[in-house]
Amino acid sequence: MEQLKGLILSGGKGTRLRPITHTSAKQLVPVANKPVLFYGIEAMAAAGIEQVGIVIAPETGAEIEAAAGDGSRFGVHITYVLQDEPLGLAHAVLTAEPFLGPSPFVMYLGDNLLQGGISDLVAAFREHQPDALILLTPVPDPEHYGVAELAAAAPGETGRVVRLIEKPPAPVTDLALVGVYMFTAHIHAAARAISPSGRGELEITDAIQQLVDAGMRVEPHIVRGWWKDTGRLSDLLEANRLILDNIEPRMDGELVDSRVDGRVVVEAGARLERSNVRGPAMIGAGTRLVDAYVGPYTSIGDDCTIENAEVEHSILLSGSSVHGLAGRIESSLLGRNVAIARDDRQPRAYRFMVGDNSEISIL
Repeated sequence: MEQLKGLILSGGKGTRLRPITHTSAKQLVPVANKPVLFYGIEAMAAAGIEQVGIVIAPETGAEIEAAAGDGSRFGVHITYVLQDEPLGLAHAVLTAEPFLGPSPFVMYLGDNLLQGGISDLVAAFREHQPDALILLTPVPDPEHYGVAELAAAAPGETGRVVRLIEKPPAPVTDLALVGVYMFTAHIHAAARAISPSGRGELEITDAIQQLVDAGMRVEPHIVRGWWKDTGRLSDLLEANRLILDNIEPRMDGELVDSRVDGRVVVEAGARLERSNVRGPAMIGAGTRLVDAYVGPYTSIGDDCTIENAEVEHSILLSGSSVHGLAGRIESSLLGRNVAIARDDRQPRAYRFMVGDNSEISIL
């Protein structure tokens, strides 16, 4: 098999993460202080893929280009492919056809995380040389995903792919398609042969079904490790937890009458004064903690300030500040340069400036 290319889809509107995605691409929201998109690029590089195309949207493309650059720092060469409208994954494949050409390729959804990367899967694709390889995992809510029905097979074996359906209202299987696919160039003709779905998109499940119906070999692979689609806050926090569970502790910052327990990374320029951090956690460069507590599964970005406050199981993006709160912030996501503070003046009142589609919980 000739050299594989990589295709990372980083378009879409990120409606499930609003209001964060009103001002930033969902693929650049950090998990363990690293943009989700970068995990996909690094997985491509680790699998030996050198040419990577990133599909971008007009609204967020410039931001993604500025963040990922030409790919040299990841050891790849990045080509950007503009998709004018989010008209489906198969449409993104057709939009990227001039970049992909006749090459086989790996397609990776830019807001997904897959434990262990894709190196073994790419090696299996190269060895077995199917027309497509799809990743599947059991999920409790298959009606929200594209799902695959497999033929019966002997114990310990995986049956062949019989049918794929996008978000079925009454699924007969719990095997959802993970956001990583491997294709030969046959997928282009299959994508051109399908019609838009009821939601007006060219579905990748329909294109893969076209391959199955044409008698081509579509191999399933059941994912046993974790996989996360980070499009929702709960999944983003869970992905943050899973990544932090495997970090190596490192202390490059300054501790002043402070304590750090467990797996904690404190970046250079960070300063902790009379504070307690209980890992796993990450404290970004230039961040200040003063009379603060940071609990497990928290990622605090660069140049943040937490003073007289407590934060746990949360993600704070760069430049955020939290001051003087009586209660603990938990299970939260704060965007860039967000300021949360308590004012002790009388009369007491809540004062907010909140964007569209925001959510505030006061306990």
